[in-house]
Amino acid sequence: MKLGILALGRGTFDLDFADQNLAAMLAALDAQGHDLVGPRRLLLEEAETRAAMDELEAAAVDQVLILQVTFTDASLTCAISKRFAQPLSIWAIPEPRIGGRLRLNSFCGLNLASHALGLQERAFSWLYAAPDAAVQSQLTALLTGERLAKPIALGAVPPASDEGLALAEAVKGQRIARIGEHPAGFDTCAYDATALGDLAGVEVDALELDDMFDAAKAAPEATCRSLREVVAGQVQGLDEVNAEELARSLRLKLGLEALRAKGKYDAFAIRCWPETFTEYGGAVCGPAGMLGEARVPCACEADVYGALTQLFLSKAADAPVFLTDLVDVDGPDDTAVVWHCGQAPLSMRDPEVAAEATIHTNRKQPLLYQFTLRPGPVTLLRISQARNTPQMILGLADMQARPMSFTGTSGVLRFRRPADQVLSDIIDSGLEHHLALAYGDHRAVLRGLAGALNLPIVEL
Repeated sequence: MKLGILALGRGTFDLDFADQNLAAMLAALDAQGHDLVGPRRLLLEEAETRAAMDELEAAAVDQVLILQVTFTDASLTCAISKRFAQPLSIWAIPEPRIGGRLRLNSFCGLNLASHALGLQERAFSWLYAAPDAAVQSQLTALLTGERLAKPIALGAVPPASDEGLALAEAVKGQRIARIGEHPAGFDTCAYDATALGDLAGVEVDALELDDMFDAAKAAPEATCRSLREVVAGQVQGLDEVNAEELARSLRLKLGLEALRAKGKYDAFAIRCWPETFTEYGGAVCGPAGMLGEARVPCACEADVYGALTQLFLSKAADAPVFLTDLVDVDGPDDTAVVWHCGQAPLSMRDPEVAAEATIHTNRKQPLLYQFTLRPGPVTLLRISQARNTPQMILGLADMQARPMSFTGTSGVLRFRRPADQVLSDIIDSGLEHHLALAYGDHRAVLRGLAGALNLPIVEL
């Protein structure tokens, strides 16, 4: 057939490595024997992607295949979906867990795309596989529609329990400060304040990024020095990061505390990039981890439902919570990797490894934490809007004692079901890319909470 290809990428990732993988993907597609239409290069800008879409439209292609070479948000995927009525497929690729930066983060791009397309009720096929010799049969299945994302059946709304009702009541009336708007193409982080209030009785106060920046700049110098001394006793390598950028980062923690005291907020949902780096000059990741340790959830990318999920899980677990991305699933190894830049609460650190101070891998500014998560059972939770249906996503996994997969804060876990099955459920259900994680098995009370909130459950 005449197969239109659009290779999406973002310039903040490892473009040399991306080009190597794209070449392997194209070679695998060439072996399929189809007529490939479209640029055989990474499309890094919206204008060149739209020009390539024009090329595919003029050629009257039979199918459109998005090559998700690196992470991208879902905005262009949605534009492609609306432009072409032809069958749509997405191929994302894993990268080796070798302890360095996430060089591609392709899976997260697929995750955002699946959620956005699910909201549009747009049919698509998908594949998450390396472009190696073994991929040919999977590519054939992808391009013949055998890997179509199929909505999974929601479980019934469970009965409300006394513990679940008490948990719902404990969160009712709490306040989330949303600081800045979620990034474009992050449909996973969108919310409706009225719907949120009806669901959980939680209020959202919309603040501007400058509110956080101004509060940070107003923090007393002596308080900032004292905070630095505390952090220096918790992590190694603090003297090795840029001192001015570190001070600005630490001030964000103090600024958030000041906003919390003034607004009586219980959680934050923060537009963490790019402006904290490009306009302010320091990362909010480390401060988010500090507040998380103090039971004040901070959701990245202004993810309000992510903050709500953290509030529920923190109270259910009576412990800090980590809002994380799932960035890799390895079927043969039967494991997955959870990761976020460097903001897991310090109490989640594997005691066998040191906590280190580090910088953001793409933006090169501190303060981020770096450590692997400690072994033990973990509960995963998401109050979800996948496929336009309020629901609870619930899972149990076991964090493994493994070497660091990627820089920042990360852990390797094994679900209580085969990893490939969990992967299919995540993409087929159109799940959001953020999951809240806490140590211990808290599913019983959370099932009772689902009943109290009238939410059906998907169990990973």
